[in-house]
Amino acid sequence: MVGDSLNKTGANLLIKTLQENNINRMYGIVGIPVTDLARLAELRGMKYYGFRREDSAVNAAAATGYLTQKPGVALTVSAPGFLNGLTALAQATKNCFPLIMISGSSERHIIDLSQGDYEGLDQYNAAKPFCKKAYRVDRAEDMGLAVARAIRTAVSGRPGGVYLDIPADTIVQEDATDQSNLGIYKLVDPAPKQVPNDEAISRAVDLIKNAKKPLIMLGKGAAYDRTEKQVQQLVAETNIPFLPMSMAKGLIPDDSPHSAAAARSLSLRNADVVIVIGARLNWMLSYGDAPQFNPQAKFVQLDIDATQFDSSQPISAPLQGDLKSILDKLVPALFATGYQAPEAWLEQIAQDTEKNDKKFAQRIANGKVAQKFGYYGAIAPIAEYFQQHPDTYLVSEGANTLDIGRDMIGMQLPRHRLDTGTWGVMGIGLGYAIAAAVETGKHVVALDGDSAFGFDGMEIETICRYKLPITVVIINNGGIYNGIGQVVPDQIGPTTLDSTARYDLMAKAFGGDNYFVSNYDEMKNVFARAVDSGRPNIINVQIAPSMGKESGHIGNLNPKLNLQPLEENERSHHND
Repeated sequence: MVGDSLNKTGANLLIKTLQENNINRMYGIVGIPVTDLARLAELRGMKYYGFRREDSAVNAAAATGYLTQKPGVALTVSAPGFLNGLTALAQATKNCFPLIMISGSSERHIIDLSQGDYEGLDQYNAAKPFCKKAYRVDRAEDMGLAVARAIRTAVSGRPGGVYLDIPADTIVQEDATDQSNLGIYKLVDPAPKQVPNDEAISRAVDLIKNAKKPLIMLGKGAAYDRTEKQVQQLVAETNIPFLPMSMAKGLIPDDSPHSAAAARSLSLRNADVVIVIGARLNWMLSYGDAPQFNPQAKFVQLDIDATQFDSSQPISAPLQGDLKSILDKLVPALFATGYQAPEAWLEQIAQDTEKNDKKFAQRIANGKVAQKFGYYGAIAPIAEYFQQHPDTYLVSEGANTLDIGRDMIGMQLPRHRLDTGTWGVMGIGLGYAIAAAVETGKHVVALDGDSAFGFDGMEIETICRYKLPITVVIINNGGIYNGIGQVVPDQIGPTTLDSTARYDLMAKAFGGDNYFVSNYDEMKNVFARAVDSGRPNIINVQIAPSMGKESGHIGNLNPKLNLQPLEENERSHHND
């Protein structure tokens, strides 16, 4: 009888519906009222990964969604735990990662009458602005339907985050109905294909075939939708050069001769037809505006969500549908025209690429031997390793660490690079790295700036507890942007951290391996050994505090006040 009773509880119905839909992992933090829910998940055969803070657990679930095309599942406690996870839920939605965040909550009647429940909060309504959809389950008998709806909502159309609110009494409540299979069922075609019409395809082909300077922009949506076969065919047959956004790196190998990455500025300024595949004309692409883009450029945009069209620029040829279905029609239609990108355009890009590659190679060579050890010398061994071991996963965050690492580390395979995404949020590194290790079983490198590591550094204990093959590389210049920040006497400075901090000893404290390096040769000697060990470890890379520029490559977004007179005044008083 006890078994029958447990089988009918809301908690069991939630778990069984997830399993029925091939979702068998859960990331979270337990406490009131979800502790036994997590225990039951393990007893029913789910793999539960316990984290140290909710946003990291939700980030891990979001990365799982991106890597698997199935919604990752995160579990949090009520109110404060829910709020800790909310940023990650919102970010998953902005990044179009399928995710279900499940939070325990207070009974509805207590919340509605503001009676002051333990960790009481109207979580259901609080979540709505930050996710694709929110559902609350007040009756155990509705659990199967609610979970199924959450799964379909997360993965269909434009993927995103879904919030599932589970009041404490629903967790233990039993389904008293006689519904078939307790309402548990497997979804049929949760993310239906959306095929564009022939007229839209013809319009796009007519525009592209007349392009003198065509350019393809690849976004992470193209990586999520597994379009590597189609985009590789498109580029190989037409010779149209491509630019990948950071998480689209590897859809076509970065060392492809068709890559225009080293000639990015020239390509954007001159392209007359830009084919945007799974990317958005947002701040990351300067909204498609001049002077970064050719003001006369025409845009072909491929997107699952028609509301993304004309968001910043007029779209001359919108193609709405899932990207694979669009490309399955667009690529052969374009091939039939015999179109090839003009040689003059390819030569222009090739010349700029050669010039810039030489400059960049010299910068790296100088970085290896520079008296002041900096980013280029620190990251060079990582780039060399990835060239030899392309099936390693990379997660990266920071300002200069992210930006310089993106330029230096070539990716050869799709979905092997994860980073801060559309919002550029710090604190995703270790959660994403854990998900990558768990979901793929591959070695993972988490490349963090010292400031970024501070947001989720305690998850090194999680990594060590589960013995995951993750190498955390911390580029430590002792600051946010850089470690040169003290101006006012007796104050440290808003951007200053501790450049002597031994972050690597955190790994040692939890049973992992630790390494400390301060020059290129040491990093070269240590890095491959650390990754190949398959053990949790931290490499603390101490670089000069003067290395790094404010806000990295996006300093233009950080408003500047005329602080120089005040700073000079402080220095003169301090020197008197």
